[in-house]
Amino acid sequence: MKENKIETSLTTIRTKRFLLRRITNEDINHIYQGLSHPEVIRYYGISFDSLEATKEQMDWFVKQEESGAGIWWAICSPDMLTFYGAGGLNDILPDHRKGEVGFWLLPEYWGKGIMQETMPEILKYGFEQLNLHRIEGFVENENLNCKKALEKLQFRYEGTMKECEFKDGRFISLDIYAVFK
Repeated sequence: MKENKIETSLTTIRTKRFLLRRITNEDINHIYQGLSHPEVIRYYGISFDSLEATKEQMDWFVKQEESGAGIWWAICSPDMLTFYGAGGLNDILPDHRKGEVGFWLLPEYWGKGIMQETMPEILKYGFEQLNLHRIEGFVENENLNCKKALEKLQFRYEGTMKECEFKDGRFISLDIYAVFK
C-alpha cells in the first residue's frame, strides 16, 4: 500500500509585524509558559506542569513535521526577541486534502491583532504549499473569543459535536469551523 504523505518543509514566514519560524528546542521555556498558563489552557486540549513534561510537546512538533502530519511555527517579533505564541496545521490528511488549524498566544498579547495578521499566512501556506482544499478548526463550545476570531478569518460554522470529549471531569462539546481554498 502506497503511503500518501504531504511534504511539510517548514519555511519562514514574514508579515508586516511578525516572524513565523520553526519551533526549536530553545523554545521549550516559551512553550511551557504558554501551555501551563491557566488562561491559555482553559480551552486548549493539552497542558503541562513542568519543563520535563513539555518535552513531550517539543517531540510532537518534530514528529508532526517529519511524518508530514503537521507543521507549526513559533510566532515572534522580527528580531526574534519576543515570543508571542505558536500556530500551525496538524492532522493533515493528504488523501482528503484537509488539515486542522491550531493556534495559541500568551495572554499578554491577546487582542493585538496577532492572529488576524499571522493566521492568513498559515492558511495560505496550507492551501498553496500543501495543496489543502479544506482547513478545519475545532473549538470548545464555550470559547467565544476563538469562534469570533475564526469567523473574522472567513471560517464558517458547520455544526456542534455534542459532549464528544471528556475534560476536567465533564463532557464538553466542540464546534466545527472550516475554510476552503
